[in-house]
Amino acid sequence: MRTVNIHEAKTHLSRLVEEAAGGEPFIITKAGRPLVKVVALDVATGAEVRRLGFMTGDLAAPDDVDQMWSTEIAQCFDGEP
Repeated sequence: MRTVNIHEAKTHLSRLVEEAAGGEPFIITKAGRPLVKVVALDVATGAEVRRLGFMTGDLAAPDDVDQMWSTEIAQCFDGEP
């Protein structure tokens, strides 16, 4: 794996990032000591991204879902057992 000193990394950051994104990771060193490893992220493609509503029609909620446990919640706030 390629190593790059920090000064070179600052000077050529855009090019180095493009190379890393293309599958060529590198290590940034300072005074000969490795500091960080730069690698491409595994980002989901558009086909793999799950969207809101992907389970539409698969789940059902009761009609009074907004009132469920309202008595118990009120008791917690009022300090009643």
